Amino acid sequence: MNSFIFEIYVPYNSYKLHSDTLKYTDILKPGHINTEFARYELHRVWVVDAIVKKGKKHLYPHRTFYLDEDSWQALIIDIYNDRGRPWRVSEGHVINYYEVPTIWTTLQAHYDLKSGRYFVNGVDNEERMYDFSIERSPVDYTPAALRKLGKR
Repeated sequence: MNSFIFEIYVPYNSYKLHSDTLKYTDILKPGHINTEFARYELHRVWVVDAIVKKGKKHLYPHRTFYLDEDSWQALIIDIYNDRGRPWRVSEGHVINYYEVPTIWTTLQAHYDLKSGRYFVNGVDNEERMYDFSIERSPVDYTPAALRKLGKR
């Protein structure tokens, strides 16, 4: 595994993507998220090149992670197939949650370059915003407590 610092354009300060005025249909478009709301900026990142050990197998034998220099949040991940060719790309569109404080993704977009399909998770524009003031205890994470919170 190798690592070094590099400066590239990465998804960052993605407040437009986080807006509660957007509907999911505003963001999710055929082939990719709506670039009208995505924001990229030139930023210093740690580049971590991860290659599976000889004699071992993994679905992703080679990945390159572009980690935010300040927060270590993964902003982009390049994923290569077993022939060393680009296969998938993941983007973490981050914002600052100042009240916590932390930097975290408002959504993650995962693109399959071969099939042309993509998957987005974390998108929550039509949901209630996180309440970071809630205090939790271990009992909140028991199977019974989690079952109670589930939706069918």
